[in-house]
Amino acid sequence: MNNDEYIHMNLDSSKNSIIRLFNVTKRYGAKIALNNVSVDIQPGEFIFISGPSGAGKSTLLKVLYLAEKVSEGQILINGMNLARISVSKLPLLRRRFGMVFQDFKLIPSRTVFENVALVLEVAGEKPSYIRKKVMHVLRTTGMDKKANALPPTLSGGEQQRVAVARAVVGDPDIILADEPTGSLDHASARLVLDFLMAYHKKGATILVASHNLHLLESMVRGRNIVLEQGQLVKTSTML
Repeated sequence: MNNDEYIHMNLDSSKNSIIRLFNVTKRYGAKIALNNVSVDIQPGEFIFISGPSGAGKSTLLKVLYLAEKVSEGQILINGMNLARISVSKLPLLRRRFGMVFQDFKLIPSRTVFENVALVLEVAGEKPSYIRKKVMHVLRTTGMDKKANALPPTLSGGEQQRVAVARAVVGDPDIILADEPTGSLDHASARLVLDFLMAYHKKGATILVASHNLHLLESMVRGRNIVLEQGQLVKTSTML
């Protein structure tokens, strides 16, 4: 049996998985950031990716989002093999993802509205729809009154709320959040998690990489995937 047949056979047993990692390894030169990681994620799950600094949490999100390519193994999104996706289909796949970064990655010279609207502009949506949808999402995240503000004038918590608005404005199936509360005070962190939980209740599959497991445990029910030195060492349910 060749590797493709083995993957297909195993996929049949988890055909409802929205994300499937099969023996995924990622190397940066001699350094192994992910080591033989296999996991299935079901639609609508809230997944915590925890572990110490350097455990591979950010790398795992990067290979899912195709910001990095795996060195070995396979990743399937709704049965689509990322290793085989054509360049022309890559933008369509990425629209299924919303990404929240610890350092926000907002464009400093564009307003809050423009930063969020860019997602829909790239998708080719009509201006009338873009304005309506962006303002709705900004109201949901409590940032509508700052729609014309530039990111450098906002607090860290406000910038992260804009980043969440940008991540969800395209109604993605999957939201990836890389240490979304890492640079925030406790109140702002809870608020950002509240917004993510609200979209989870709407059906989104959410993966949050964080070292702040105590905050997550106090707020959210979900499954915890623990990484250490690039290896998946434990999974558990958080109640």
